[in-house]
Amino acid sequence: MILSIDVGTSSIKAALFDRDAHCKAIDSRPVEALVSRDPIEHELRAESWTEGLRSLVPALVAAGGGEAIECVVISGNGPTLLPVNAAGIPLAPAITWMDRRAIEEADMAGKIAGRFLDPTYNLPKALWFKRHRPEIYERTAHFSSCPEYLCACLTGEWYSFLPAEGFQSIIWDSASIMALGLDESKFPPFIRLGRVVGAVTQGAARVFNLPKGIPVISGGPDFVVSLIGTATTKPGRACDRAGTSEGINLCHAGNFPDDSRLLVMPHVIEPNLNISGAISTSGKAVSWFREASGEKDEDYEGFFEELCQVDPGADHLIFLPYLSGERAPLWDANARGAFVGLTLNHGHAQMARAVVESTGFAMRDVMATMKSLGAEVTELRVTGNPGRNPVWNQIKADITGCPLLVPRFPNAELLGDLCLALTALGDYSDVASAAENLVVMECIHEPDLSLRNLYDEMFGLYRESYQALKPVFQGLSEMKEK
Repeated sequence: MILSIDVGTSSIKAALFDRDAHCKAIDSRPVEALVSRDPIEHELRAESWTEGLRSLVPALVAAGGGEAIECVVISGNGPTLLPVNAAGIPLAPAITWMDRRAIEEADMAGKIAGRFLDPTYNLPKALWFKRHRPEIYERTAHFSSCPEYLCACLTGEWYSFLPAEGFQSIIWDSASIMALGLDESKFPPFIRLGRVVGAVTQGAARVFNLPKGIPVISGGPDFVVSLIGTATTKPGRACDRAGTSEGINLCHAGNFPDDSRLLVMPHVIEPNLNISGAISTSGKAVSWFREASGEKDEDYEGFFEELCQVDPGADHLIFLPYLSGERAPLWDANARGAFVGLTLNHGHAQMARAVVESTGFAMRDVMATMKSLGAEVTELRVTGNPGRNPVWNQIKADITGCPLLVPRFPNAELLGDLCLALTALGDYSDVASAAENLVVMECIHEPDLSLRNLYDEMFGLYRESYQALKPVFQGLSEMKEK
């Protein structure tokens, strides 16, 4: 049995697969986020990762019939940065990929490195620790992401996971580390995905209820592994990573211009490119609205039933989902959320639909930017919990005008991990072959062409709304700093 593990923002998920890719058991545990009064700070307890894994393993083994685990593969969210000491003990909460506190450090690092660096990236966060938490920085032996940390907990080996050659520019590289005056020894060496990190130690076997000596395989960043788990491995296919945030990752063949609005990196399937845009708060915007309006967690279906009673376009109401700044294509840490067009005729149902539709508009913004630069999405392959919601999927297809495919196995990260593990074990010659064989689509949501004109006009107003409010967002940010 192969144990696939993925560390998400709000939960750690794990599944047991046999060598024929049949899922024998799947489960999850919550990850504890820490509350901050500053909306741009997002931290969590790294202990939630280890506690979750300790709880998951025996539960999965029991549910899977007690068969022995022969291999572990781990992926996780990022860029999330955790400082640990020489004993592997966390020195501070992990700063998550949503955190944008390192705005000044990103500007400094970008100028020194000679390239764009967003506050969410690892180097600005490491520089932030040196400038604002020097006592923690000095005691740090390793800067690590969540999957790298768990792999080290199991094996005692510290590595940084590298999806493909060229990813160093958004993770870290020796030249930039030295130029910024950082200590290179704190940044573990790179290892490619689908490689054996090490073997489960005797101590880890006892703590995590795993067999001693079994191999632990690098799964890497979740957004990369999800490309494998949705078979977004051929040009024109794009993965819609739906969840707390939204990531659009397009497999593209050929050249692509250097444009700061999008990330252009090598694809895990060479020689293709991975052109991507990350949206900060999509599913998070929906959960925020439900919580703010006093809805109960268990009434999720009722929430979508209510918004289905509202016509597309939410009675001409627009929501900007920039509740934690925005990444692609705006890259504006000062952006804020806003309802635009509220009247006395609007109520909870219209506002709910506007919030859900904002996900489609934010996706379309990224996809339109890609197209304007010569890379077109021909189909979307969705993954994540929102990807199981047919109403949400149809809204996305209608707004983007692109077919949306739903895989039979919904957790692309776990399935992508399996593809990496089976390739490492020799069952497949390469990851692309594993993905093509193991990823099966369940249904397709075709866009409703009768809504094209409506959503074309709404999308134009969506973009204009941000541009019009941008000075206001900047002013609010400056007020907060005072």
